[in-house]
Amino acid sequence: MAFLTVNLMSACLMRTVPVNVILPVDKVDCQGMLKREDKPFKTLYLLHGVLGSYVDWVSGTRIQRYADEYDLAVVMPSGDNAFYIDEPLSHNYYGEFIGRELVELTRKLFHLSHKREDTFIGGLSMGGYGAIRNGLKYHDTFGAIISLSGALGVDEMHKRTNETSAFMERRDFTERIFGNLEELVISDKNPKYLVEQMVREKVDFPQIYMACGDQDSLLPANKDFYEFLQDKGVEAVFEIGEGNHEWDFWDTYIKRGIEWLPTEKTGLGMNSGNIAIS
Repeated sequence: MAFLTVNLMSACLMRTVPVNVILPVDKVDCQGMLKREDKPFKTLYLLHGVLGSYVDWVSGTRIQRYADEYDLAVVMPSGDNAFYIDEPLSHNYYGEFIGRELVELTRKLFHLSHKREDTFIGGLSMGGYGAIRNGLKYHDTFGAIISLSGALGVDEMHKRTNETSAFMERRDFTERIFGNLEELVISDKNPKYLVEQMVREKVDFPQIYMACGDQDSLLPANKDFYEFLQDKGVEAVFEIGEGNHEWDFWDTYIKRGIEWLPTEKTGLGMNSGNIAIS
C-alpha cells in the first residue's frame, strides 16, 4: 500500500493544497496468489468534515485497509471549513476544485481511470454535503456518491441567528460560506435544487449511498433528503445504523459504502496485511 502526501498548486484556490493519496500499487506477487491486471485504478475522492483536514480519514478509520482490499485509489484533499462550494469573493472555488481540477490533476499524476463509472466521491458531515452537492453538480465526472452523516439541512439555514456559541451554526459564518441565505434554496448550493434541475433535464444520476447514525442530530435532514429523492424518482440507498456523529460509525459505514461501490474485493498480492503464510 503506497501512501503519499502531495502538494498541488490549485488555480481554483490560488494556493498550494495538501492532499493525501492511497494507491494499492506495491503489492508483492506471491506464488498461489492471482496477479492484478495492470489497469487504471478506480478512484474515490474522500472529503473530511468541519474542523478536519486531509489526514482525518487515515487517522480516524481503516480506509487504507479497505482501499487495499478493493484495489481502490483514495484521494483525500483539505477543504478547510468551506463546505466544498465556491466562494468567488475570496477566490475559494472549492466546488470547482473538487469537481474538476483535483480530478484532472490526480489523473495526470497517477494511474487512475478516466471513466465516469470508475470515479466516485464521498465524505462525512460537511464532506457528506460536499459529496452530494459536487457529485450532482459534476455528474459527468462522478458515477457514484457516498454521503455519511451528511450536513444536508440547507432548507433550514435561512433561520439561523448569531445567538449560538457554535461557530458553524452562526448566521454570519453561514452567510460567509453560502452567501445570501434567502436565495440559497434556489441555487446550485442546494442539493434539492440540483436534483430538480437534473430531473427536468433527464440527466443520468450518479448512484447514491447515504448512511447516518440513529443518535445523530443530522438524521432528520438525511431522512428528509432521502425521501425527497424517492419523491423525485431518484434511486438511492439509505442506511440507518447504531451510532452518533463519530468515527466508530464512519469507519463501519465507509467500509459498507466501499462494498456498495462497483469495485472488486480481490485481495491480490502480498502486503503487510495479507502475508498469506501457508
